Amino acid sequence: MKKLVTLMIAASLSSVAYAAPETYVIDNNHSMPRFEYSHLGYSVQLSRFDTVSGKITIDRATKTGSVDVTIDAKSVNTGSTLFNGHIQGEDFFDTAKYPTITYKSSKVNFDGDKVASVEGSLTVKGVTKPVTLTLNSFLCMPHPMLKKDACGTTATAKVKRTDFNMGKYAPYVSDEVTLTIPVEAVKQ
Repeated sequence: MKKLVTLMIAASLSSVAYAAPETYVIDNNHSMPRFEYSHLGYSVQLSRFDTVSGKITIDRATKTGSVDVTIDAKSVNTGSTLFNGHIQGEDFFDTAKYPTITYKSSKVNFDGDKVASVEGSLTVKGVTKPVTLTLNSFLCMPHPMLKKDACGTTATAKVKRTDFNMGKYAPYVSDEVTLTIPVEAVKQ
């Protein structure tokens, strides 16, 4: 009888451990948020941010989680040093006043056992708007080189520059911007 009670306690503790939320820290080397927009109708321009940090928490048992991301707006990389300075000016990111861009989730949505989308608030240039990130994949598995669990995804959303007081040259330079956020995170 004593063995049966001990076994039941051990089983219940292991299921509690399995149900615990897991926290993953964003790997800045493999996470490069980018944005694209139409430039005068001639071409689609693509730029990225080189510095990002944050955490992703997932509780698979309760199908909940959270996402907290901070992007260094001064790390914007357009491919041109001159344009990097221009886009950091007051008409666009105004990085002197607003050096970071943040995304904080309010809800993580699951489709079965997989994370499918994240609802939250995007803050750019001091303006906060609701933005839903759609995930085209979400994969967690042991990282073959780090020997730790890791998760990764590519999230997308569309936003309007004018919503964030960045509408200079719209509509010639498109108001709609596509955000693509490839992210990898390693379990703490």
